[in-house]
Amino acid sequence: MKARVKWLDHMSFVGESGSGHSVVMDGSPEHGGRNLGVRPMEMLLIGLGGCTAFDVMLMLQKSRQNVVDCEIDIKAARAEGIPAVFTDIALHFIVSGHELSEKQVARAISLSAEKYCSASKMLEKSAVITHTHEIIDVNKPKQ
Repeated sequence: MKARVKWLDHMSFVGESGSGHSVVMDGSPEHGGRNLGVRPMEMLLIGLGGCTAFDVMLMLQKSRQNVVDCEIDIKAARAEGIPAVFTDIALHFIVSGHELSEKQVARAISLSAEKYCSASKMLEKSAVITHTHEIIDVNKPKQ
């Protein structure tokens, strides 16, 4: 796997993946950026979310769960000093579908966290990572 990061100007960079995709990163205005893209540390959280979402959806699809939507809300705290590594990361999965199995959803999230998600395994070296979830049954009327 390869990637490339190229400075554009001020504190803006373009990240290019080995698969040919690009993303703009920028610093906050107080650090010389112009707020033109995501912050690099935000990219880490997005990568974590994407990695675990990939695992969870793959497992739910293989177990024939009828998922219509999956979102992960991620909140993180960073160390006060430098380096300001993540110290706590909370992932909250919101899985919507038709008659989803609580057991299958919980199992998929657990297996991703404990075995499959490479990003989780790396980040857990410096941060406490917690996982919660809720299931929304799209068959039931909202109250």
